[in-house]
Amino acid sequence: MLLAGTRPEAVKLAPLALALAAHPVLRPVLVHSGQHAGMVEQALEPFGLTADVWLDVPPRITGGQAELVASLLPALDETLRRHAPAALVVQGDTTTTLAGALAAFWLGIPVVHLEAGLRTNDLTAPFPEEGARQMVSRLAALHLTPTLGAAAALRSEGVARRQIAVTGNTVVDAALAIAARDLPARDTALALLEMEIAEAGERLVLVTSHRRESWGEPLERTLAAVQLIVAEHPDIQVLFPAHPNPQVRTQVEAALGGLPRVTVTDPLEYPDLIRALRLASLVLTDSGGIQEEAPTFGTPVVVLRDVTERQEAVEAGSAWLAGTNTERIADLAARLLSGELHPAQAGNPYGEGNAAVLAVAAIEELLGVRAVAPAAAS
Repeated sequence: MLLAGTRPEAVKLAPLALALAAHPVLRPVLVHSGQHAGMVEQALEPFGLTADVWLDVPPRITGGQAELVASLLPALDETLRRHAPAALVVQGDTTTTLAGALAAFWLGIPVVHLEAGLRTNDLTAPFPEEGARQMVSRLAALHLTPTLGAAAALRSEGVARRQIAVTGNTVVDAALAIAARDLPARDTALALLEMEIAEAGERLVLVTSHRRESWGEPLERTLAAVQLIVAEHPDIQVLFPAHPNPQVRTQVEAALGGLPRVTVTDPLEYPDLIRALRLASLVLTDSGGIQEEAPTFGTPVVVLRDVTERQEAVEAGSAWLAGTNTERIADLAARLLSGELHPAQAGNPYGEGNAAVLAVAAIEELLGVRAVAPAAAS
């Protein structure tokens, strides 16, 4: 059973679901927790996947984490008891991930943690994700880590080596699969922007900011940096897919709405996001997934966070930490756009696109399952 509640979870689980669907013994059952209604379906669609099970979770009133967990746990318990899966795969560090790991652990079902071992060792950054992934690590039977560094972090916490498999990150599999299809932009604003950039010989700067700790004053500093970058570089266009939270969207539109060469859109569907990443000359983001995806396309990333659990991208010369300091963001952007700084050409530190295959092999070992070898030709 593969559990997803948010778009990033669905994107990173999709390659694993496809690899398991081709397995002669194992069968994937995709479960949508309902944490982000509509977003999981949207993320699975480009991969030709749909959820097999939707949890019957009542609408939330407060939107708080406690209310979400209180709704998820009974629904997860009932679903796990009914399907009795050989294992439950959870991804990353969301509330769905934590609730799923708890429910499976209580029922004695092995928990497989995809994208395990990421650490800032600061429970406030990112919040609440750092706490969630640390708790899931205490419960997991198998840790599928994206890098050697993540595996080392788990071993330093006492996780046995035999419980860890270094697979790379399945988001690289997903990004490569979508890029290979070279789908035209579905978002009208992106399609128009792409034509405008091509006709004018301009460059694209992609900006995203969605983490809770970025809201309010930190986002204000980031938006001031975007204004500076636009003023200082007349040959760039900025694309800002804004978080749907009304407070965030209002703040973004107040700062950037009507500014020449800035386009604010709704969140992009995954194929459009990959298209924008491939087109962009620079990305400013606090997204973990984009830090992992951008190196595949050689697109430099300025990370709008003080710390990152994707330190491998920084060490590989694919990303630069800026926090939300206006001057530092604008300075790094200027140096990258001028060519003074440029990303290293060392490939993607998060893998080559075979993470799902390696994950299936690790799950086979956990469950004592082997693929049936084809009969020899007579």
